[in-house]
Amino acid sequence: MHASLATLAWAVFSASQAMASCAHGTHLHRRQEGAVEVNQFGYTGLIVRPLNWVALDTANILCATGTRQSPIDMTQGQFQLVPATALGVNIPDFAAGAEFENLGTTVEVIAQGGAMAINGVDFTLQQFHFHLPSEHLDNGVSRAMEMHMVWESAQGQIAVIGVYIDVENSRDAAAVAAPANVTAVPAAAEKRSAKMNAKYAREEAHIAKRATTALLETVFSSLPAITQPGTKTTTQPLVMSEIVDIINAGELQNYSGSLTTPPCSEGVTWFVSTQSLQVSAATFGAVRDPNLLAINGAMMASPQVQLAAIRQSLGGLSGI
Repeated sequence: MHASLATLAWAVFSASQAMASCAHGTHLHRRQEGAVEVNQFGYTGLIVRPLNWVALDTANILCATGTRQSPIDMTQGQFQLVPATALGVNIPDFAAGAEFENLGTTVEVIAQGGAMAINGVDFTLQQFHFHLPSEHLDNGVSRAMEMHMVWESAQGQIAVIGVYIDVENSRDAAAVAAPANVTAVPAAAEKRSAKMNAKYAREEAHIAKRATTALLETVFSSLPAITQPGTKTTTQPLVMSEIVDIINAGELQNYSGSLTTPPCSEGVTWFVSTQSLQVSAATFGAVRDPNLLAINGAMMASPQVQLAAIRQSLGGLSGI
């Protein structure tokens, strides 16, 4: 799983460590009924580390020889920008919740429906899972986390929508207090200049944009029930329309890449959103808690390992 010589400096092996993370639920890795299959790939240890993925199975040859590998650094010229609305993403709310699994390499939500179309080809949402830190670089910057929504067509084509996840800035809450305190005193409010009012409006707008994503808070609230690899639970009801609205409010950075984990299959259509999601600092702390090392150790990628992995060029855009 290699990537662009110059741009992917550490991206390739920031993949989420196992085929199930990327291809779970697709024709490449059908989900087994009943049991939760725990994956055997990783980022540490001589046997399971990314540099040895190709030696784990002959099917993983592209992890060493691929020419259109993901993830990449999302810099200008590496992708085609398309309106998110062009895909017609439609995901119903999961009113009864959804199965939430600990795969030993990441945590994954099994989709209860969802559709989109690429060039007239229909795709169905299979699952979404998480990576910590982000797999793709955002113009050279590693974001706190990344969510991958994995889609498959009836013909077996795979597409992934990636969305960065940021952590709530605790200072934002303090910024809200300033306008709130001032407006609470009418006399002081009357004395504020138009310039100050505009300043507070900008602060409030910024804070509103950075509100935590309710869907993520709901999903991650179930982490305590699946701290051991191979376990699963059912989440509370999930309002998927929130994610659809966020994605549709921006654009998608489209390129042709690969699965980010074994077997590193290429021909995957990638869409990385210009929008981002947000989790609270407390939730992010819970995801990283030492008591959840079975999850954290699997989800966290080593930049040192990633840096050693990149040597190949992206190759081209997929287009839609």
